[in-house]
Amino acid sequence: MGKEKKAEKEKPIEKMTVKELREIGKTIEGIVGVHGMNKPELITEIKKARGIKEAPKAKGTTTKEIKAKIKAVKTQRLQALEAKDSTKAARYRKQISRLKKKTRKAA
Repeated sequence: MGKEKKAEKEKPIEKMTVKELREIGKTIEGIVGVHGMNKPELITEIKKARGIKEAPKAKGTTTKEIKAKIKAVKTQRLQALEAKDSTKAARYRKQISRLKKKTRKAA
Protein backbone atom coordinates (compact mmCIF):
# COMPACT_ATOMS: atom_id res chain seq x y z
CA MET A 1 0.00 0.00 0.00
CA GLY A 2 2.86 2.40 0.69
CA LYS A 3 4.00 2.26 -2.92
CA GLU A 4 0.50 3.02 -4.20
CA LYS A 5 0.33 6.20 -2.14
CA LYS A 6 3.67 7.37 -3.54
CA ALA A 7 2.44 6.75 -7.08
CA GLU A 8 -0.72 8.75 -6.40
CA LYS A 9 1.14 11.72 -4.95
CA GLU A 10 2.61 14.04 -7.54
CA LYS A 11 5.57 16.19 -6.64
CA PRO A 12 5.18 19.99 -6.94
CA ILE A 13 5.24 21.35 -10.48
CA GLU A 14 8.18 23.64 -9.72
CA LYS A 15 10.29 20.65 -8.63
CA MET A 16 9.63 18.63 -11.80
CA THR A 17 12.09 18.36 -14.66
CA VAL A 18 11.32 19.71 -18.13
CA LYS A 19 10.80 16.15 -19.41
CA GLU A 20 8.20 15.47 -16.73
CA LEU A 21 6.46 18.76 -17.42
CA ARG A 22 6.34 18.00 -21.16
CA GLU A 23 4.73 14.61 -20.46
CA ILE A 24 2.05 16.32 -18.38
CA GLY A 25 1.65 19.02 -21.02
CA LYS A 26 1.04 16.40 -23.72
CA THR A 27 -1.87 14.93 -21.77
CA ILE A 28 -3.61 18.31 -21.35
CA GLU A 29 -5.70 19.23 -24.40
CA GLY A 30 -5.45 23.03 -24.21
CA ILE A 31 -1.66 23.18 -24.42
CA VAL A 32 -0.07 23.36 -27.88
CA GLY A 33 3.66 23.39 -28.71
CA VAL A 34 4.89 21.65 -25.58
CA HIS A 35 8.26 20.70 -27.06
CA GLY A 36 9.10 24.30 -27.97
CA MET A 37 8.51 25.62 -24.44
CA ASN A 38 11.04 26.08 -21.67
CA LYS A 39 10.42 25.22 -18.01
CA PRO A 40 8.84 28.52 -16.85
CA GLU A 41 6.49 28.57 -19.86
CA LEU A 42 5.46 24.96 -19.24
CA ILE A 43 4.79 25.65 -15.57
CA THR A 44 2.56 28.65 -16.33
CA GLU A 45 0.62 26.79 -19.04
CA ILE A 46 0.04 23.74 -16.83
CA LYS A 47 -1.06 25.91 -13.94
CA LYS A 48 -3.48 27.80 -16.22
CA ALA A 49 -4.93 24.53 -17.51
CA ARG A 50 -5.33 23.15 -13.99
CA GLY A 51 -6.75 26.40 -12.64
CA ILE A 52 -3.90 27.06 -10.20
CA LYS A 53 -3.33 30.75 -9.57
CA GLU A 54 0.28 31.88 -9.36
CA ALA A 55 1.44 34.16 -6.59
CA PRO A 56 3.28 37.22 -7.95
CA LYS A 57 7.03 36.99 -7.67
CA ALA A 58 8.66 39.17 -5.06
CA LYS A 59 11.90 39.47 -7.01
CA GLY A 60 12.23 42.60 -9.09
CA THR A 61 14.46 41.34 -11.88
CA THR A 62 14.39 38.25 -14.03
CA THR A 63 17.37 36.30 -15.27
CA LYS A 64 16.85 37.68 -18.79
CA GLU A 65 17.10 41.26 -17.50
CA ILE A 66 20.22 40.46 -15.49
CA LYS A 67 21.86 38.76 -18.49
CA ALA A 68 21.13 41.84 -20.60
CA LYS A 69 22.90 43.94 -17.96
CA ILE A 70 25.84 41.52 -18.05
CA LYS A 71 26.15 41.96 -21.82
CA ALA A 72 26.14 45.74 -21.46
CA VAL A 73 28.79 45.67 -18.75
CA LYS A 74 30.92 43.27 -20.82
CA THR A 75 30.95 45.74 -23.71
CA GLN A 76 31.94 48.53 -21.31
CA ARG A 77 34.73 46.31 -19.97
CA LEU A 78 36.02 45.62 -23.49
CA GLN A 79 36.05 49.35 -24.20
CA ALA A 80 37.98 49.97 -20.99
CA LEU A 81 40.50 47.27 -21.94
CA GLU A 82 40.94 48.80 -25.39
CA ALA A 83 41.50 52.19 -23.76
CA LYS A 84 44.04 50.47 -21.46
CA ASP A 85 42.18 51.57 -18.34
CA SER A 86 42.84 48.61 -16.07
CA THR A 87 41.10 50.04 -12.99
CA LYS A 88 37.78 50.48 -14.81
CA ALA A 89 38.16 47.06 -16.42
CA ALA A 90 38.67 45.50 -12.97
CA ARG A 91 35.54 47.27 -11.64
CA TYR A 92 33.50 46.01 -14.56
CA ARG A 93 34.83 42.48 -14.05
CA LYS A 94 33.71 42.55 -10.40
CA GLN A 95 30.33 43.94 -11.44
CA ILE A 96 29.92 41.11 -13.96
CA SER A 97 30.70 38.49 -11.33
CA ARG A 98 28.16 40.04 -8.93
CA LEU A 99 25.51 40.00 -11.65
CA LYS A 100 26.28 36.36 -12.45
CA LYS A 101 25.72 35.49 -8.78
CA LYS A 102 22.34 37.22 -8.96
CA THR A 103 21.33 35.09 -11.95
CA ARG A 104 22.12 31.94 -9.99
CA LYS A 105 20.00 33.14 -7.08
CA ALA A 106 17.13 34.20 -9.34
CA ALA A 107 16.95 30.82 -11.05
